[in-house]
Amino acid sequence: MNNAVPEAFNSHRLLLMYKGDISALTLFAQQSGGSVCFPQSLPPLSVAFDEDATVNDGKITVHPATLVNAINRLLGFDNDLLYAEAGFKEYVDTPKGTVTVYMARFKLLDPPHRLMQALGCHMRTLPELRGRPPAEMELLRRAYTKMMEG
Repeated sequence: MNNAVPEAFNSHRLLLMYKGDISALTLFAQQSGGSVCFPQSLPPLSVAFDEDATVNDGKITVHPATLVNAINRLLGFDNDLLYAEAGFKEYVDTPKGTVTVYMARFKLLDPPHRLMQALGCHMRTLPELRGRPPAEMELLRRAYTKMMEG
């Protein structure tokens, strides 16, 4: 990543995913340090809120498209490479406060393996990501379910 992390990511994260339109192959981006949250991992001791929870912590939320634009700039991607996946919004309780997690999907026919490897990241299947912290595993489960139902 080539720039300082924008302030909006203090209380927001993105999952970056790829889903094949024909094969339904679903892959999630994983940073070199292991986290699936971008641009930075969740703090230790983070816990996903219940799926039906709505959180009003008084903070102003940022539209997911704004976060996608910021991550495109941060990672050096073209503006049309990722788009915000409608309907995915999850909350995580962290020692530093609530973090809202959205999902961005690659607009590509083929998985972006080389592109992500150039950034020190990898595209992984859900089984390959076993062993991540519980909050991340729960986010991945919810994201995968959303993609398979949508």
